[in-house]
Amino acid sequence: MKTAVFPGSFDPITLGHYDIIERAVPLFDKLIIAIGQNSQKKYMFPLEKRMEFIRNAVAHFPNVEVDFFENLTVDYCLEKNAQYILRGLRNPADFEFEKAIAHTNRTLARGKLETVFLLTSSGKSFISSGIVREIMSHNGEYQLLVPDSVRI
Repeated sequence: MKTAVFPGSFDPITLGHYDIIERAVPLFDKLIIAIGQNSQKKYMFPLEKRMEFIRNAVAHFPNVEVDFFENLTVDYCLEKNAQYILRGLRNPADFEFEKAIAHTNRTLARGKLETVFLLTSSGKSFISSGIVREIMSHNGEYQLLVPDSVRI
């Protein structure tokens, strides 16, 4: 069974994330969207709310599950018997950052994990959770950048 983990903070999930999920669904038998928890980080939305946003957005995909983790991504993937880490790339800077992490994860997993990169569709490549949070904090039209499940 080809299993991929799509890790992130998803604070909140955006149309960019959703684009990657939607395009990855047919590539894997199972896709786990895994919310990483960092106790040092301040989130706009609590874990339960982020999980709810994602579950509601992906409910129609039978091979997608939503989970969370507090350890290293590589350790979580190995626990879940995943062979792949899924990452979305918006721009060249994302690639340079993600490339180093991918090499590190492959080393730590002793070759048992491969990172798969998908380019975010051009019409969504400018969207980030940080931008969405900023728009939300100023009562802007964030609804244009997130799945319906995030519209609060």
